[in-house]
Amino acid sequence: MVELKNVSYTYPTGQHALDHVNLTINDGEFAFVVGTSGAGKSTLIKLLLRELTATEGEVRVNGYNLNKLKQRKIPDLRRTIGVVFQDFRLIPNLTVYDNVAFALRAIDAPTKYIRSRVPYVISLVGLAAKAKSYPDDLSGGEQQRVALARALVNDPQLIIADEPTGNVDPARSYEIVELLRGINACGTTVLMVTHQHDLVRYFGGRIININTGSVIFDEVIGGADEV
Repeated sequence: MVELKNVSYTYPTGQHALDHVNLTINDGEFAFVVGTSGAGKSTLIKLLLRELTATEGEVRVNGYNLNKLKQRKIPDLRRTIGVVFQDFRLIPNLTVYDNVAFALRAIDAPTKYIRSRVPYVISLVGLAAKAKSYPDDLSGGEQQRVALARALVNDPQLIIADEPTGNVDPARSYEIVELLRGINACGTTVLMVTHQHDLVRYFGGRIININTGSVIFDEVIGGADEV
């Protein structure tokens, strides 16, 4: 579960990024977070990853109270979260397999587990045939699928997808969201930050709109794909 209680954040410059935000995302939910540039979306993500600590209020993620979380416990929190970035952040000199395996090797997962888990997750995102390929040999959509597999490989409770369709063509954008919805259907909580309102209108679901640091809309709407 993600829970923000009366959360505000002010940067050292004096910029007020979030203003008394109350928000709960239950386990197993899929929610879109939308808002213009500078609305507070990036600050929200940084708070959830404990890159920042709330100026006021309380933030809880996957059972951790982030206000009281000790520095040495931050890696434990982050192992419960998979993050997908707009710019993929793949390692260019590693194959698809090794890019995904890197997330497990970083936490000293057993070799036997890596050898079984990585091919499974790569297959899940439809890239089994590209396991030995390098990022430069892949399309933007394929690279984002690798990034998604890497976020998923540690079996996180929550996936935060930060503008995951920003660097792929429109047709592939819908495929990425479908993949995320499929992952969500298996029980993983998904929080997708996007500025692409056409995607939000098409898929529908829970929409959280942030504007000037406040939640101005938080409702479930029907999508065009349900018609």
